[in-house]
Amino acid sequence: MPGNSEFRFRNTSVLTVASIDAPVVVTSAEIDAQLSKTYQRVGLRPGLLERLAGIRARRWWAEGTTFADGAAMAGGKVIAESGVSVDDIGLLVNTSVSRAHLEPATAASVHDAIGLPSSCQSFDVTNACLGFLNGMQLAAAMIDAGQIEYALVVNGEDARPAHQAALRRLAEEVSTSKDVIAEFATLTLGSGAVAMLLGRTDRNPHGHRLVGGATRSSTSHHELCVGDVELMRTDSKNLLKHGLELCTGLWRDAQQGFDWARGADRYIIHQVSQVHTDAICAALGIDPARVPRTFPTRGNIGPASVPFTLAAQVDSLARGAKVLLMGVGSGLNACCLELEW
Repeated sequence: MPGNSEFRFRNTSVLTVASIDAPVVVTSAEIDAQLSKTYQRVGLRPGLLERLAGIRARRWWAEGTTFADGAAMAGGKVIAESGVSVDDIGLLVNTSVSRAHLEPATAASVHDAIGLPSSCQSFDVTNACLGFLNGMQLAAAMIDAGQIEYALVVNGEDARPAHQAALRRLAEEVSTSKDVIAEFATLTLGSGAVAMLLGRTDRNPHGHRLVGGATRSSTSHHELCVGDVELMRTDSKNLLKHGLELCTGLWRDAQQGFDWARGADRYIIHQVSQVHTDAICAALGIDPARVPRTFPTRGNIGPASVPFTLAAQVDSLARGAKVLLMGVGSGLNACCLELEW
């Protein structure tokens, strides 16, 4: 693999990872009911979200709770579970796609809500659904460089505004079957929050060592999924096709430096849909039984989906297990990180 696209970490471990569930359950059947007249008018059958994507439900935050509130709750939870003092955390990285405003960074409100010290720098990193893995990379690089002792990476996502806007548009008489297909991916999104605390391996022997990873980009496909706070339009067919090409190339080339082809104990794959999961398992020769799934009841929680799924696996992972965190995001960008649990 050329140059900088493959990397290893010397002294960084994941100490704790925790998730916060958004409390309001929104089923695919409820969404189908709201779109029943549209489906009938444009000639589409209801049930696509569950039948094709395999998503039975997703979550919303309660009224009055924001995605930033969720990120702060997850951050507070992970710090409490770790036993690390907030005064020792030197970095906060927020990786949310959700956005309430352009500035300041969402990280500022999360930093304040958690009560992190002024010595802890904070900023946002956004890279579509790959943001959390990129945040881990940056945090690990700063820990390895000796700049900081501990780093907190957080994410909160809120799908409610996108869902409501899409449902309003699709209910209009002028909407077509092409509009429904273009906004189909929007209706698979979910809400939730996660946080992860990373620290020095030599001072935290109970942690889970971050071994290294590889990245790849294919930016000629950056227009396949474009979204803002009001509208996201996705060419799902070509996004899957070219995303698989990108991931397959990364996987193949990374064998020079990693032994991923020999298998892992757990594959934590970005949670998009049943179609996506089946396709990535087939393309990379991954045992589907080692791929936990959260999308059926949580949907695609964007950058939160990989750490959210990992958090649900913590109690079932044996010490020393090889865990691969695998993501691909609109852009297109892909990343695979290896953890020695």
